[in-house]
Amino acid sequence: MHFFNYRGNRFYAEGVPVERIAKEAGTPVFIYSQKTLKRHYRAFDGAFKGVRRLICYSVKANSNLSVLKTFAKMGSGFDIVSRGELFRVLKAGGDPSKVVFSGVGKRDDEIEYGIRKNILMFNVESAQELRAIDSIAKRLKKRVCVAIRVNPGVNPKTHPYIATGFKKNKFGIEAKEALKEYVYAKENLKNLSLTGVDCHIGSQITEIAPFIDALKKTRNVVETLRREGLDIRYLNMGGGLGITYGDETPPHPSRYGKEVVMGTKGLDVTLIFEPGRNLAGNAGILVTKVLYTKKGTLKNFIVTDAAMNDLPRPSLYGSYHAIKPVVMPGGKKEITADIVGPVCESGDFLARDRDITEVKPGDLISVMSAGAYCFSMSSNYNSRPRAAEVMVLGRRFFVVREREVAEDLIKGEVLARPLFSGG
Repeated sequence: MHFFNYRGNRFYAEGVPVERIAKEAGTPVFIYSQKTLKRHYRAFDGAFKGVRRLICYSVKANSNLSVLKTFAKMGSGFDIVSRGELFRVLKAGGDPSKVVFSGVGKRDDEIEYGIRKNILMFNVESAQELRAIDSIAKRLKKRVCVAIRVNPGVNPKTHPYIATGFKKNKFGIEAKEALKEYVYAKENLKNLSLTGVDCHIGSQITEIAPFIDALKKTRNVVETLRREGLDIRYLNMGGGLGITYGDETPPHPSRYGKEVVMGTKGLDVTLIFEPGRNLAGNAGILVTKVLYTKKGTLKNFIVTDAAMNDLPRPSLYGSYHAIKPVVMPGGKKEITADIVGPVCESGDFLARDRDITEVKPGDLISVMSAGAYCFSMSSNYNSRPRAAEVMVLGRRFFVVREREVAEDLIKGEVLARPLFSGG
């Protein structure tokens, strides 16, 4: 459930008319509902009531400091994949002892930064990374907690670009090899504390079965490791629980929680989860202004001031986002149109062949479910300044990231100077 809805013919974010936000903050603009963020966090955390757990919000979904601060104040931990994300978490008041560091390509400086900041653990994705962490920990005279990410070979039944549990994916280590690495590390890598097992099979998963399948295989890994004398205290189930963008019917966190609690009964571990999209996805919208409309022989087009650089998911994945008018028009006919942006790419679209009430230049439309993997994936392609971000709190709203200006586009750039003159 989210707190974006119509009151009469006007669209509201919590208690604030969206057109008011657009008028004051400009467009395109991302708008986040703090009430929705909190509601989603409580729903997910409450699904595991009575068992030891740590919810680690996945920062890559939406790394705005105010979003991170909202979750930090609720006691959330954080799942990070870069030094920059850890920097953001700490700036937002996150507790480093509740941080897990994931990702297949951690640099030495990132590993050292995580160790020095005393994060909870690293999710290790390769044999070479395991040895690199041990070497850096030895140099720093530290003992570091790690979990190996086990690739269970499970089909998550999602888009291939966001599936991570297949044997052909770059993520994790296949179960048999992971067992060997645990034993090797126990005997040889003395600066590592092998306290966890990690498993993440993908994103936007809308069925329970893949999670259950992965859990069965991962539980077997935990039990095997304990027989080898390892003290496994954490089981990280990753994230991936989907949301509703259109007609999907993903399981509620309570059903997911029930299955996981049953599947780990008697295992005596602290469960770690890394939800991102599930917490933030439907807590945000992108509001954009119609610039032009035009009719072609085969297509109608609605040209907006938001583009693929602002919200790349439709261009990248062919993803669906619902589109709503900010002011519901009366008596206008419906048309079928492509909703496109100004970027010079045929792949620049927010929606294709979408049935929508006819609009005119100057009208505002809202792109729904834009709280996750939208601004965090945005870019300056075509030298377009990135959009502003706004957080709504009841009847108030705050610009939590200012709109970029032209000067921001060239920050850090210098004109090359010749090494010598003449000739």
